[in-house]
Amino acid sequence: MTFSELLDHLGSKGPFQFLNVFLLGLPVLGLANHNLLQIFTAATPAHHCHPPPNASLGPWVLPTDLNGKPESCLRFAYPPNASLPNHTQGATEPCLDGWVYNISSGDSIVTEWDLVCSSNKLKEMAQSVFMAGILIGGLVLGDLSDRFGRKPILTCSYLLLAAGGSGAAYSPTLPTYMAFRFLCGLSISGISLSTTILTVEWMSTQMRAIMSTMLGYFYTVGQFILPGLAYAIPQWRWLQLTVSIPFFAFFLLSWWIPESVRWLVLSGKSMKALKMLQWVAAINGKKEEGDKLSLEDLRHILQKEISLAKTKYGVADLLRTPVLRRVTFCLSLAWFSTGFAYYSLALSVGEFGFNIYILQFIFGGVDIPAKFITILSMNHVGRPITLATTLLLAGGSILVLIFVPSDFQTPRTVLAVFGKGCLSSSFSCLFLYTSELYPTVIRQTGLGITTLWARVGSMTAPLVKITGELRPFIPNVIFVTVTLLGGSAAFFLMETLNRPLPESIEDVEKWFLQAKEQKQEVTVENASQRIPLQPIASELDPS
Repeated sequence: MTFSELLDHLGSKGPFQFLNVFLLGLPVLGLANHNLLQIFTAATPAHHCHPPPNASLGPWVLPTDLNGKPESCLRFAYPPNASLPNHTQGATEPCLDGWVYNISSGDSIVTEWDLVCSSNKLKEMAQSVFMAGILIGGLVLGDLSDRFGRKPILTCSYLLLAAGGSGAAYSPTLPTYMAFRFLCGLSISGISLSTTILTVEWMSTQMRAIMSTMLGYFYTVGQFILPGLAYAIPQWRWLQLTVSIPFFAFFLLSWWIPESVRWLVLSGKSMKALKMLQWVAAINGKKEEGDKLSLEDLRHILQKEISLAKTKYGVADLLRTPVLRRVTFCLSLAWFSTGFAYYSLALSVGEFGFNIYILQFIFGGVDIPAKFITILSMNHVGRPITLATTLLLAGGSILVLIFVPSDFQTPRTVLAVFGKGCLSSSFSCLFLYTSELYPTVIRQTGLGITTLWARVGSMTAPLVKITGELRPFIPNVIFVTVTLLGGSAAFFLMETLNRPLPESIEDVEKWFLQAKEQKQEVTVENASQRIPLQPIASELDPS
């Protein structure tokens, strides 16, 4: 009996599984708030230069750009005055005395620290620092989770996010704000990794796709909550504090989340694992089956994993064999392209000319049908085809955006919403698919390293958008190229539909060889159906 079969025996579709996903999913509501928070806390309102000290000498007006709109970053050096020489009448200068902002819809870090004009790159830098925290978290916390358990890392990450987010709300300077946002990113990585692993390792083979997607819907609902909160709380500090405080409650709630049984057994805590399984069986209405389970039975079922646990595995093992190298490279490219393109669209909400609150609500709403289609596709078409299709369609939508003029706001918005929905589907598929492709001994490490590339992509996206100052189409060309490459990489991965989780690296190697042999057999069978064998045999045989 495998561990998945043991879960089926004790109830893999009972109240415990749904309660576990609910407890793990509640904090995911808040992850969406933090990931997309800068859309509102770093919004750039309409602004213009503060009048110079000598503005009282005459009527003060702003210079205009080529489109006839008032300049945001320049002012006339002198007010119109007949006594001034002609060559000074139109002389301009930067905003030496600060800016005047339209804060009717609320303030932001932009208005707080004047992140406009020559300092506008600091706004993108703040988001990149946040993403850098998520990147470092993927490197560090994945390994710590394998050493100390999924639950302790999850619990500490909740507390760190609550403290870091609250600290950001009270930051007196921009560098301090960036430092606290870095800690927020670090903790978000720990929450994402541990939540995914705890969900997958407590599910049977048949329920993994459904429950993983249900978890993704918590993130979707969080995207609905964020614009409502931002509209009700226009002050960025109070908004930052509001989305951070709930994680103190999630920190306390996490003590009721069970540790992974697989990790407990591999860490030599078999008795605790046995009691937890019996508790799960009782919740699922199968107390008798749980009472019959003995410590010897549990060790026998997981004896292979126990023997593997004696060997220490690290990041280098992700590249040890040809198959794992292929898996790691293709997944890393897919994760990078998804994070890269996702945040290029998600953080561009304010560029489409519509009400930012309504548009963010629409951006969140598209995830509902997108993730439902993802469930159906993963369970019927398979994981690689689903992943490739979502990324290729997202790349196609960004490609079309290049050729749609900026004046056509509605078509551009529709394309952006469609592309964002495809990328949300890609994220849902990748979290499950990555957990299924890596064996138990390096699953957390593999998930941590590959999701790290999504963080590299999301950290790079704001910096790539700066290249739009050279040519407006350059960022989208880069986004399209990377996204299409990520979609193509999915075709080189194995199918995991209806397969148990691999336990060892050798299992993955055998799995790949079996898949390759089956593919060759299908090819030969199809060829034999097309080629008339008898006439060929008669020509080769003179008799």
